[in-house]
Amino acid sequence: MNVVVIGLGSMGKRRIRLMRGMYPDVRICGVDAKEERRAECGELFSIHSYKSMEECFREHSPEAAFVCTPPLSHAVIAKDCLSHGMHVFSEINLVPDGYDENINLAKRQNRVLFLSSTPLYREEIKYISRRVQETEGTLNYSFHVGQYLPDWHPWDVLQDFFVSKKETNGCREIFAIELPWLLKTFGRVKKVEVMRHKATSLPIQYDDSFFVLLEHETGHHGVLVVDVVSREPVRHLEIFGEKLFLSWDGTPDTLREKDIERQEMKAIDVYSHEQVQKENAYSRNIIENAYAAEVKNFMASIAGAEQQCYSFEEDKEVLQLIDRIEK
Repeated sequence: MNVVVIGLGSMGKRRIRLMRGMYPDVRICGVDAKEERRAECGELFSIHSYKSMEECFREHSPEAAFVCTPPLSHAVIAKDCLSHGMHVFSEINLVPDGYDENINLAKRQNRVLFLSSTPLYREEIKYISRRVQETEGTLNYSFHVGQYLPDWHPWDVLQDFFVSKKETNGCREIFAIELPWLLKTFGRVKKVEVMRHKATSLPIQYDDSFFVLLEHETGHHGVLVVDVVSREPVRHLEIFGEKLFLSWDGTPDTLREKDIERQEMKAIDVYSHEQVQKENAYSRNIIENAYAAEVKNFMASIAGAEQQCYSFEEDKEVLQLIDRIEK
């Protein structure tokens, strides 16, 4: 298979690195307007990269594309790739631009239109979701996700990074990452209440701290705290009810469950069957296993061997909920 990775920033390089390890026979090329990124990927991965999509399409004839550019450009690029008969993997979008058009185009072209939602592939979240859904009665949860915005990509100028812009801001990205698995685990949202404010002096034109109360149709209730303020990266979850207590600090070794009969907390090892992969450039709660798993899901979806874990139709509902939160 010929594959093109469009956008050779951190996510584009991650997708190339993972494919190199899992699919050595896949022929990969890149597209990026920045010469330094094209040169870097040539040195790192020995791939050829193009300045424009048109040149790539003409010379490489890709059958699948990974769209790893900033979110506001995804819809147009995905449409172009689908129009050229390619299967498309898209990083998270943050805005619903072109959703209906591209969904219909993919169906007409009989091509896979795949949307990233990395947490759904984490073994800890699979375990959490299973335990919530098999526990009788209603549950409560508190979930805090935050990290100081300049620490996200310290190698980039903040003003050039899409999370500094209001339309694709850092808090919105966290919501878009976490809400898909929260809704699949606890159910659709029936009611939402929000408090928000700006707590930093960062040069951003949006609130950087959100405190969200969620009532789910299943009867579960949650408190979701999202910020780009916390100087220590945090991803702390507690789920509590009469028959279940779970806690997780976002890393493979911090998942804990209360053994109610023995009245003691026990560690839950969900990675005993595989080695945890880590890139030191990222926060400790970011592991590579889930990114690899969704690449595998995309490739298997193309082959007709698996169903996608997350769809553009589901993401439309999530983005509508984020709009309600940000009002």
